[in-house]
Amino acid sequence: MKPVPPRPLVRLYLATPEIDDPQPIAKLLPSLLTEADVAAVLLRLKPSDPRTLISHIKALAPIVQDKGAALLLEGHADLVARGGADGAHLSGLAALEEALPSLKPDRIAGIGGLATRHDAMTAGELGADYVLFGEPNETGQRPSSEAIAERLQWWDEVFEVPSVGFAGALEEVGAFAAAGADFILAGDFVWTAPEGPAAALRAAGDAIRKARAARPAKAEAPQG
Repeated sequence: MKPVPPRPLVRLYLATPEIDDPQPIAKLLPSLLTEADVAAVLLRLKPSDPRTLISHIKALAPIVQDKGAALLLEGHADLVARGGADGAHLSGLAALEEALPSLKPDRIAGIGGLATRHDAMTAGELGADYVLFGEPNETGQRPSSEAIAERLQWWDEVFEVPSVGFAGALEEVGAFAAAGADFILAGDFVWTAPEGPAAALRAAGDAIRKARAARPAKAEAPQG
């Protein structure tokens, strides 16, 4: 049997609060993105006219990209290129199918809102760059941590398309990393942490390192 390479380290995917003024977070992001291994930032924008939204995206995209991270928009696939973002996160298969022609092949198309395993498999077949499990639905409800971890483990064992685990609290970060997520989406708990977002992000990075260090590598099939 060939030696099994170590698992790649899970990376963080930082979701912003809903933004209507980019200046406060523009001041915070350069230092915040040095606190942990952040692969991407999900920009959540408050509803406004396209010109205003594009202005907000252009104010933040270079800051994120200069730190080696990708900037994705929550929705607004039509504004990705015009704002200089790297991709979009879509909710549901219909939104993904609609956005793919404008995003591919140069930009990232991620997807959440996947109610069933079949939906997740279909998203992968359509060309999604990642699938997100565990985010709240329209009423704010989400599966249990155990159910999310089980879905991440199933995906990790079967599919090559990266998975993202939505962590609603710091305690879920390590659990989802151990279950096999490739990325952990960290949002509200980072921004509302009493110790501040920098300390919360560092703690999330520490939890990932501990969880993945304890998780065995994937076994490879014996070679004949």
